[in-house]
Amino acid sequence: MPNLVQPPSEKSRRGIQSIEIGGRLLIALVDEGGPMSLGDLARKAGMPSAKAHPYLVSFASFGLIEQDPLTGRYELGPFALQLGLISLHLLDPVRIAIPIITQLAAEIDHTIGLSVLGNQGPTIIYIAESSYPIHVNMRTGTVMSIQSTATGRVFAAFLPPRQVERMINQERRHGIAAAFGAANMKATSLEELLSDVRKRGMARVQGEPIPGINAICAPVFEHTGAIRLGITAIGPSGSFDVSWNGEIARRITACARDLSRRLGYDGR
Repeated sequence: MPNLVQPPSEKSRRGIQSIEIGGRLLIALVDEGGPMSLGDLARKAGMPSAKAHPYLVSFASFGLIEQDPLTGRYELGPFALQLGLISLHLLDPVRIAIPIITQLAAEIDHTIGLSVLGNQGPTIIYIAESSYPIHVNMRTGTVMSIQSTATGRVFAAFLPPRQVERMINQERRHGIAAAFGAANMKATSLEELLSDVRKRGMARVQGEPIPGINAICAPVFEHTGAIRLGITAIGPSGSFDVSWNGEIARRITACARDLSRRLGYDGR
């Protein structure tokens, strides 16, 4: 029997140009993050004001944008908000992240772990192995030390201080730092490390707490600005470049930024 499902033709894939043009106005509003005058909005979208205005009238008719009656400025409307909220509700960060980090692990040929904040602390929930798996104390379900691992430090850097303090106390009670071969740190020393993590947007460890193993971790934020995931690359010190501007650091942080954007985080 012949195949009745035909591949889409070039014609069927062709978009509607007027929608794409109007979409530039919505993109400009999102990028600005606040109300804009007609002139500024049109200029940012790369079109004359006279061309932009009919699009804005149409968008306003079903709530994609709205115009302030006092200032005349345009901003995103209630329907745009509803679309955004529904999209965020449907997001599954882990489902989105797994294929992305799996591909990245293959490209940089280093193991990558995906972590979330569990009830005992940052917890590994998925591992994408490199072509040469390394035997370290990191497997699915492992709770990572706040004080001594790159993963733990990234979460600690972007969580509320009181929550971090509770987690450190819990870590001490359960001997989590000791499980990684590390001693408990002084509060001042830890805060210096966490301040550096916030400044750089990532954490790294070199040969500690596991001798011969390096790691770099970057945070993934959700739309509220809260940390949602940690992406950690690990590998043997002989082949794993931990320099702040090295390829691994750049690829991990770029991956984390992309995932944050997909979760609605605008970096503000």
